[in-house]
Amino acid sequence: MTGLAEIKAAARKAAFARRKAAFDARPPGTAGRLSEVLAGYRGVPLSGYMPIRTEIDPLPAMAEAAAHGPVGVPVIQGAGQPLQFSRWTPDGPLKDGPFGAKVPEVDDYFDPEIVIVPLVAFDARGGRLGYGGGFYDRTLERLRARRATLAIGFAFDAQEADELPLEPTDQPLDMVVTESRVLSFRT
Repeated sequence: MTGLAEIKAAARKAAFARRKAAFDARPPGTAGRLSEVLAGYRGVPLSGYMPIRTEIDPLPAMAEAAAHGPVGVPVIQGAGQPLQFSRWTPDGPLKDGPFGAKVPEVDDYFDPEIVIVPLVAFDARGGRLGYGGGFYDRTLERLRARRATLAIGFAFDAQEADELPLEPTDQPLDMVVTESRVLSFRT
């Protein structure tokens, strides 16, 4: 019988292929819908991410949000540890961080109330398949233990999967924003 790790690896491989095809064909302005969603949360501390490889780019929406309140990006602290979020500005100096993502040159950590989450795949129930390191799951668990934290997945439509191999430790998304729609899972 195939174990969960192998099932997740196969699901990631298929999702990466779908994401790359969507990335290669992406229309301009794919962050526009994310900007529209974030406009309803002006001034609320949030974190985005610095896109790597074929991730959908949230930077235009982050830049717009930064005019109204604090915006951060994740900084990996080490294997098995939650992420920290350092204040980011559109023109602020950056340095190389782990996994090829840029991070602010000077650490200025804060806890966001909204986390824009990159992902490999998502499902229609708010499930998320990430890269496998558990960084966002540990981080969302830590943040949600302190206060309500909105997790917004940002992805291409093509990254939706009918079903994902999820575990009890996988933190659900409250919303997914794609280039064409907004899915809400909050009850």
